Amino acid sequence: MRFILGEKLAMTQIFTEDGVVHPVTAVQSGQMTVVQVKNKKKDGYDAIQYGFGDRNEKNINKAQIGHAKTLGNFRYYREERLPDGTEATVTTGDTVNPEVFNVGDIVEVSAISKGKGFQGVVKRHKFEGGRRSHGQKHSEREAGSIGGAAHGGGRVRLGKRMPGRMGYDRVTVKNLKIVAVDTDTNQIFVSGAIPGRRGTLIEIKGR
Repeated sequence: MRFILGEKLAMTQIFTEDGVVHPVTAVQSGQMTVVQVKNKKKDGYDAIQYGFGDRNEKNINKAQIGHAKTLGNFRYYREERLPDGTEATVTTGDTVNPEVFNVGDIVEVSAISKGKGFQGVVKRHKFEGGRRSHGQKHSEREAGSIGGAAHGGGRVRLGKRMPGRMGYDRVTVKNLKIVAVDTDTNQIFVSGAIPGRRGTLIEIKGR
């Protein structure tokens, strides 16, 4: 299974050879190193652990330094589980480059979305707010009643949509297309928008 990590750069547009413009998101990828190959007998499941990015050694704890050994001082660690009965085709120390993807490949992208802080129900859940009629003072953006004997026996029902923290969730977007791959700069251009801000760690998984 093809898999690579990168950091989100920005959105732009690319013209293909047939003259069609495509909105794309540029992802700065690079060399990804296989840190560990896990198997079901020893670890309980089959997976490949990758290391990506550089980090100052003084900011890494000793456990991670000992785990990576001489492979490098990685900023990120991610695992990609293998389907049952599938054996890993890589070994510890192997590297993965953006060249594993080709133009036209269909991929799914996962990342942490932008955090928007504590938000009310109008922005978070698209509530309309209260009526702007006579006697409705300061209720334009209120949620309204949250309980009642008719619904929950005088208590707030589990899962009630209320104000709270919005964003900063893991989001996966499927059926995106690789529009271009620049092997000189290690940049991958994915069609459409992908979650996260500039600098967010992006996981690209191929079929």
